[in-house]
Amino acid sequence: MTQGRNEPVNRERRSFSRRSALAAMGALPVLTAMPSAAVAAGAAATAFINPAARRQTIRGFGGMTHAAWIGDLTAAQRDTAFGTGEGRLGFSVLRIPVPENQADWSRDLATARRAAELGAAVIASPWNPPAHMVETFVRGGQTNARRLRSTMYGAYAQHLNDFTAHMRNNGVNLYGISVQNEPDYAHEWTWWTATEMVRFLRENAGSISTRVIAPESFQYLKNLSDPILNDSAALANVDIIGAHLYGTPYADFAYPLFKQRGAGKELWMTEVYHPNSSDSADLWPQALDVGEHIHRAMVDGEFQAYVWWYIRRGYGPMREDGQISKRGANMAHFARFVRPGYVRIDATANPASNVYVSAYLGGDSTVVVVAVNKGASAVSQQFTLTGGTADSVSSWLTDASRNVAPQGSAAVSNGSFTVTLPARSVTTFVTGVTATPGGVDTSAWYVLVNRNSGKALDVYNLSTADGGRITQWSRNDGAQQQWQFADSGGGHYRLRSRHSGKVLDVHNWSTANGAAIVQWTDHNGANQQWRVVDGGGHVRLISRHSGKALEVQGASTADGAGIVQYDDWNGANQQWQLVRVG
Repeated sequence: MTQGRNEPVNRERRSFSRRSALAAMGALPVLTAMPSAAVAAGAAATAFINPAARRQTIRGFGGMTHAAWIGDLTAAQRDTAFGTGEGRLGFSVLRIPVPENQADWSRDLATARRAAELGAAVIASPWNPPAHMVETFVRGGQTNARRLRSTMYGAYAQHLNDFTAHMRNNGVNLYGISVQNEPDYAHEWTWWTATEMVRFLRENAGSISTRVIAPESFQYLKNLSDPILNDSAALANVDIIGAHLYGTPYADFAYPLFKQRGAGKELWMTEVYHPNSSDSADLWPQALDVGEHIHRAMVDGEFQAYVWWYIRRGYGPMREDGQISKRGANMAHFARFVRPGYVRIDATANPASNVYVSAYLGGDSTVVVVAVNKGASAVSQQFTLTGGTADSVSSWLTDASRNVAPQGSAAVSNGSFTVTLPARSVTTFVTGVTATPGGVDTSAWYVLVNRNSGKALDVYNLSTADGGRITQWSRNDGAQQQWQFADSGGGHYRLRSRHSGKVLDVHNWSTANGAAIVQWTDHNGANQQWRVVDGGGHVRLISRHSGKALEVQGASTADGAGIVQYDDWNGANQQWQLVRVG
């Protein structure tokens, strides 16, 4: 963030930067089968919720405390921030600073310890290394810019390690520690270039005893994180790509390079306030901007965590009097109900103008849906669960006069429920789901699209014969590309062709890498049974007979490339998207 020691006076008022960046940014719910006659509700397209289509794992929602700048939270405020019951924010992430002087290392310890006791993950970010590690230099018009001395990289890694150990010895196991807060916006702290960051990660970060977070660019500028993702040695020593979203356009939330190179890493949004720091957090309906911003971060950006700047502030989730603000209520609609370890699942993100929907799966049985209606009119919205059933749904509402107010429950019929989303409101729905075993709908037909090639699993040349080749082909959704999952029990399925009626089969009961996959008359043998392994949006299919995975041979992208079995290594050519058709 932007300020230093005088933050209480000028942090929100200062600087060309934040203001110019931000300038670039662009009644009760009625749980009935039909909209209430008393509410003029516009119809929306059905919002489909698919628990089988899993995306990122959520680590949590939270905020920052910085006792040196604005004072610590009180004991009651800690419980409000990190408790999960009614009237709580439900935060599951706390961010604290790493002071440059060891004498200050316990300033935020009381809050960190209580947050950890309540189940929150604690992360830490430094603004400056110890003074003796820093040198000044000229950067543009700034004559006293600061940077870490080139001879102090190892000592700095030890400094971060020592802080980690101090927190651990005092009852707080840090989830992760950052290399530097906003290294590309460091007029009042320490600058880092991408080259310097990569060098530190390559040569020194491996010695740090907790997860390493980098680079925390102030505006999610990819020119700071791309070099990390493109350097295998640096990437090996970072665990979380951290970003701030000050003024970042929604169009820039997506990060294709992270999806290509970031396997095994996490993607966190570690600091923001939105839409500004000048207005009261209780200004309505402006506070709904926070609900949309979180939605966009989860859906467009696929972030795994969302962390506000100060928890207690006039523009923050908690007012200075310790009460939850309207902005805070929007955060609580996510934080209280979408808990660490939940997985975002596919949902129709924008079923009506100004309506934003995201959905999350807890374990295999709880579905949470958050719906933000920023429009000036009520909307009649139908939600339909695919691949599962539910009996009832409970809901909580925030509007102009209520904050996360419980609204009771209503029945779900055939996996669907229809509600009225009041004008300018946010609603969270929670339902217990009985999923089809394996997360697939055995009554549905699917096209299986390969992640590497984008082509579909296909019965070659429209064969109906035993032994007919199985290949990939450009998707056309023909019957020869449509497959149904037949339950074999024990979490295994046969995949039956809609065209031929035959099932996928490991040819001649082979256990060898490269053995062909063919179609064959269904005899429910182990060589025809497949286990579905979810990979967050894509699945792998593992043979019960051989233990090997279904893959496109040689990672080919050509039409007609053969489908074989091979050791499961989670390659893109072994990953398949299940696209429901028909």
